[in-house]
Amino acid sequence: MKRFILSVLFMIIFGLGAYAKDIIPMTPISDNVRTVGIYQVENDVTVYKFPAKEAPILYKIRYNDEEFTPAEIGANNFFALYVTKKDLAYVNVVDIVDGWVEIVYNNLTGATGWIQEDDPYKFMTWINFYTTYGKKYGLKILKGAPAFCKDLKSSPDDMAQNISTINLPKIIRLNLIRGNWALVSIMDLDKTPKTGYVRWRSDDGVRYFYPDIK
Repeated sequence: MKRFILSVLFMIIFGLGAYAKDIIPMTPISDNVRTVGIYQVENDVTVYKFPAKEAPILYKIRYNDEEFTPAEIGANNFFALYVTKKDLAYVNVVDIVDGWVEIVYNNLTGATGWIQEDDPYKFMTWINFYTTYGKKYGLKILKGAPAFCKDLKSSPDDMAQNISTINLPKIIRLNLIRGNWALVSIMDLDKTPKTGYVRWRSDDGVRYFYPDIK
């Protein structure tokens, strides 16, 4: 019995390379605010210390639907977004230079390294990402977001008039992104359509909303 308990604890702590298949942000994203967007990665990723083929290799990362290696990083620390049924596997990006992408390979520590860019279309700025997936799936308010994120404004300004407050929306449709503001249309509990601006991101980069990918 004792051996069984120790085995379970080991699996919880070290994960044995296993992980939850879907990795989608649930709370306000306050780490890695210096990132400029995300990059879609394949299931075999070589992370270099600096952007050159002769640079020391920091990690060789491999994953599939059932496991992730190396376990000391873990999928939850590597991916910005991972949804198996949608074939979405993205990591946070800090910079892109001459065919190389600086990524955050450990979101817990903020450690960065470089991978070779195999396709420039795999990179998306945050605004492009939100516009693409937010329009497709709608947005969700992340748990723990400040109360002011639920204020629908008449214009993209903190001092603008409040049109309404989002309570329990059935859907938050994204119309457009304007800087740190998003023009959204909602259908709330009262079943009355409402349109206005919400703050999807703070001035220093903390994201309060996220595409409602399901």
